[in-house]
Amino acid sequence: MRLDKYLKVTRLIKRRTVANEACDAGRVQINGRPAKASTDVKVGDKLTIQFGNKDVNVEVLDVQETVHKEDVTNLYRYI
Repeated sequence: MRLDKYLKVTRLIKRRTVANEACDAGRVQINGRPAKASTDVKVGDKLTIQFGNKDVNVEVLDVQETVHKEDVTNLYRYI
């Protein structure tokens, strides 16, 4: 799955366009490397997202196209 779509599906970022802009600005990294919005996300990847002066680190546990709001926490875990 594309990185921008994964960020939207997991609700780490609310909208896909905002996720796309964050990737273009270099504020999203996969396994320590800056990632483009089109980068494939796989189980086991470690994402770092910069929100202002705060970094959010998560590990990808599952990749699904659609998920209910209550089940989102099963897709990743905070590191």
